[in-house]
Amino acid sequence: RGRIGYHELKVALRALGFDVRKADALRLVASHGAQGAVAEDEFLEIVAEYTSKRDPEAELLKAFELFDEDRTGRISLRNMRRICRELGESLADEELQAMIDEFDGDGDGQISFVEFAAIMRSSDIYE
Repeated sequence: RGRIGYHELKVALRALGFDVRKADALRLVASHGAQGAVAEDEFLEIVAEYTSKRDPEAELLKAFELFDEDRTGRISLRNMRRICRELGESLADEELQAMIDEFDGDGDGQISFVEFAAIMRSSDIYE
């Protein structure tokens, strides 16, 4: 099987959402790899290490902030439209508002962080 060097390791870990700098990648290759590169099993060990250090609450907040681009503390219909546009989806406002209304516990027509966190915690994504 193939091996990857520090640059590919850094790119792969960043693609997985980890903040990895060149010095980190070089250190990881030196401690986990051989001949200046890491094999698949070593890469999986590194990913497991990084994953175990994640703070689930901080990850939830980051995900929420991706939706709440205007930093109001709520996900609005406008925010949902933008997300759909970025994903190449075309949903009617009524459909988007219905999604919001399904989880809008306080009835304000938007999703708060608390409501968003409850949605995520109830899904298989959050573990």
